[in-house]
Amino acid sequence: MQAIEEANLACPYCGEPIALLLDLTGGSQDYIEDCQVCCQPIQVNLSIDPEQDDYQVDLRREQD
Repeated sequence: MQAIEEANLACPYCGEPIALLLDLTGGSQDYIEDCQVCCQPIQVNLSIDPEQDDYQVDLRREQD
């Protein structure tokens, strides 16, 4: 697994494809990132499993 990974996902507001750069060196994280298309705040949940050398990203609307 690389230190920085690009994830291509869909915005939970507008449904448009967006690219997020994920820092996999900081462990699991929760943070807000604005959509590059509609500018709405997206809640990003990054879960890292170091034993499996894998990660999972969950995107939600900020108020959900």
